[in-house]
Amino acid sequence: MPEAIPAFPMARAARCPFDPSPQLREVGPISRVRIWDGSTPWLVTDYDVQRAVLADQRFSADSSKPGYPAQTEAILVQREKAKSFISMDDPEHDKQRRMLTRNFTVKRMEEMRPRVQQIVDGLVDDMLAGPQPVDLVTAFALPVPSLVICDLLGVPYSVHDFFQARSTKLVARNTTTDEAIKAGDELKAYLLELVAAKEEQPADDMIGRLVTDQLPAGELTREEIAAMAVLMLSAGHETTANMIALGTLALLRNPAQLAEIRGTDDPKLIANAVEELLRYLNITTGGRRRVATEDIEVAGQFVRAGEGIILANEAGNRAESQFPEPDRLDIHRQARHHIAFGYGVHQCLGQPLARMELQVVYSTLYRRIPTLELAIPFEDVPFKHGNFVYGVHSLPVTW
Repeated sequence: MPEAIPAFPMARAARCPFDPSPQLREVGPISRVRIWDGSTPWLVTDYDVQRAVLADQRFSADSSKPGYPAQTEAILVQREKAKSFISMDDPEHDKQRRMLTRNFTVKRMEEMRPRVQQIVDGLVDDMLAGPQPVDLVTAFALPVPSLVICDLLGVPYSVHDFFQARSTKLVARNTTTDEAIKAGDELKAYLLELVAAKEEQPADDMIGRLVTDQLPAGELTREEIAAMAVLMLSAGHETTANMIALGTLALLRNPAQLAEIRGTDDPKLIANAVEELLRYLNITTGGRRRVATEDIEVAGQFVRAGEGIILANEAGNRAESQFPEPDRLDIHRQARHHIAFGYGVHQCLGQPLARMELQVVYSTLYRRIPTLELAIPFEDVPFKHGNFVYGVHSLPVTW
């Protein structure tokens, strides 16, 4: 019966704010859910089925196709106004993605590591020199990725408050369509001005290289470069900032594992910890969205062309078959096969940057402030239950 179809997204577990909704274990591996517009796309919770769908190009990422299960009307409208390669299928997706790939290679990220270390150490110095308690979100978690992504793109850090306010609007579930359009238009307008400035004065940064290499050849328009920059700024900023704060909170709740990270100089253990925290926390909520372009059988279920499908990565990353005792944080777990960054041709382009930033943060913050602790009861920590990027609004800490 229609009234029996559960609503999606589903609220996180009440017993532990780090855990996904227990309802995700009661449905699936594929079943109907109801989303904001009353439509009933398919929800996939099984790890192997999710990877199979994400690798199958008969499922489209194009949000303009009929039946695509958009997160909200605001996000759908904004994606159509400033369409980027994440909402495209190959060959257009592959063409634009390749233009950015060299900016996110592992080699390039390692070259950036000393600069990221300098940023992290400088922010820790500022916290140690200032009053206590301090909000780790505003003093550390937000500035780290803001400074890094501004360096990478060639955006002046002096306008980071402008970007932060608008990118927050774009990932909040309660943002109205008009608010999303306004935030997106303001970001794009500024970045178009920056593109024009880099035409006049070439620069060796991501936007500058796109302007120099792709614009004259007609491979990208100014609007497409600006759209790419909007995506990089919002995706690269919001996700990493929330992982820093929420990861710190998770480690504070697991003091033995925090002590291991604090006392190690083993980069492999730090890298393991990053992968496990990415798996365990699942800060991207709402699932990855696709629409079938032809009739396909998925996990024994007939999915018709034009039907939407949602891949709940928070369920896949808690799969017992892949991660024994999945609800337990274990920094020694080999968890790199998680799907926090997606899978297939659309997996996150910026994952080498995110991994490197988090490795620097987790290997530095707790070593330099070994007595770091919450300044408020855990029960009073304000979680971002209304956002598509999960985290905490603030995290008062002391030492």
